[in-house]
Amino acid sequence: MLKRVLLLIALLACATAAAAQTPNWTEGKNYFRIEPAQPTSTPGKVEVVEVFSYACPACYRFKSVVDKLAASLPANAQMVYVPAGFRPDEDWPVFQRAFYAAQALGVVDKTHDAMYDAVWKDRSLATFDPATNRPLKPGLDEIAKFYAKYGVKPEDFVATANSFAVNAKVKRADALIKAYGVEGTPTIVVNGKWRLDVNSAGGYNQVIDLVRWLVTRESGAQP
Repeated sequence: MLKRVLLLIALLACATAAAAQTPNWTEGKNYFRIEPAQPTSTPGKVEVVEVFSYACPACYRFKSVVDKLAASLPANAQMVYVPAGFRPDEDWPVFQRAFYAAQALGVVDKTHDAMYDAVWKDRSLATFDPATNRPLKPGLDEIAKFYAKYGVKPEDFVATANSFAVNAKVKRADALIKAYGVEGTPTIVVNGKWRLDVNSAGGYNQVIDLVRWLVTRESGAQP
């Protein structure tokens, strides 16, 4: 009898531990289905997209979380960044072009975090004057000076930012963000199927846990 009781207690303890480890994520509350699902740009990988803007203060605060998330993804997943431009009043379209120009010029990996710092830390590319709260709106010529520090000639940066290729990427990003149903930044999209943000996940650390859980689901092609 004692052995049976001890065995039952052990089984209950295991079940309780398993339940505690099982995430309690709810579709429609913590994450949202994107219909129709959107194509990804990472064949053979589970794609994790951050929709962001360098001019978005919430994205700046979220940057360290995204870095941790990217570092924690399994080998079959890949982080992708899609810049938003839906706030022209805060100069987002210019920074959207800057990202794609830097990508085309092969310097985006070196400049991504530094661009955030230029806007929000040293404020050399600030989008507003904190003393007056008036918009500053740095243009491509000013932003070109930032990229010059990374070996990009200002004239090459401006030409690339205004090129047909970047125009096409901007249009594609705008259409994709609309199809995702993104209403604010930062927003995370997993494999073109699932959308979430800090609020829906319940916090910064929960974003990482939820995304990794969705990546695991997508790795198994669950519906």
